[in-house]
Amino acid sequence: MKRNLIQFLLSKFFILIGIFLIFGCNPESDGDPNRPLPPLELKDQAYGSDSKQVMDVFLPEGRNLKVTLLLIYIHGGAWIDGSKEEFAQVRVALGQNFQDYAFVAINYRLFDFISSRNPFPTQENDVIAAIQFIERQKSEWNIDGPTILAGASAGGHLALLHSYKNPQIGNIKAVLAFFPPTDLSQLYGFNQLTTLGLTEILQGTPSTNPENYLQSSPVTFVTANSIPTVFFHGTADTVVPISQSEILRQVLMEKNVPHLYEAISGQGHGFNAETNIRLMGQAAAFFNQLP
Repeated sequence: MKRNLIQFLLSKFFILIGIFLIFGCNPESDGDPNRPLPPLELKDQAYGSDSKQVMDVFLPEGRNLKVTLLLIYIHGGAWIDGSKEEFAQVRVALGQNFQDYAFVAINYRLFDFISSRNPFPTQENDVIAAIQFIERQKSEWNIDGPTILAGASAGGHLALLHSYKNPQIGNIKAVLAFFPPTDLSQLYGFNQLTTLGLTEILQGTPSTNPENYLQSSPVTFVTANSIPTVFFHGTADTVVPISQSEILRQVLMEKNVPHLYEAISGQGHGFNAETNIRLMGQAAAFFNQLP
């Protein structure tokens, strides 16, 4: 009886050892520091309590704390529309030119014309909150090092505004913007929709509420110490006039800020796929030369 009990316990012990060996040798759980981490996508990661305060995270294969950099993409939509899904339109071009980067595409609270909820600086504050969340998560995501902020249209505006106004928040190395608003006082009056939109979002006009326009315009905060900037604008843009990028270019030149700018002949508020890939390549080459 006793002998049978011992044999039974031994058999159970060896079964447990076998299970441990099988699962302990799983390549995803063996803790081997030399084994490259697999790619990982994290959808709708919350950085705040509002349903709009979410982000998608795209982590590359083989990422590590020493070499993996980060690019944060901010969507456009005139601060009243759009979503992080816009990132899909540029993901291929970015992936081809920013290889081995981690990417994050963020949502932010949008202005509501009906209720007048979420006026400026709500969107600016959401970018700050998102970057602070990302900084806290970097070690868990196995990435580190400098960050590039990027965006198109209203997203380009928010990327530039944070980079110049709040450079101490996040390890921001450079900024990339496509057809961005840069001086909202000068943009006011471009057309009826622009005039109406800015009046509502900024709660007044450049005459009645000049401080809001100054505080929400990237050019206000450019200094000689501002981070390197790459931006592109179509000459046929009828949504955000190319003069907005020309204003920024002039300020960057006056302050001797390293920058790369190109006016894209004949293209409007959005570039074709071939142009996007070419411009992403130019941006990556410029950033790679930075110290």
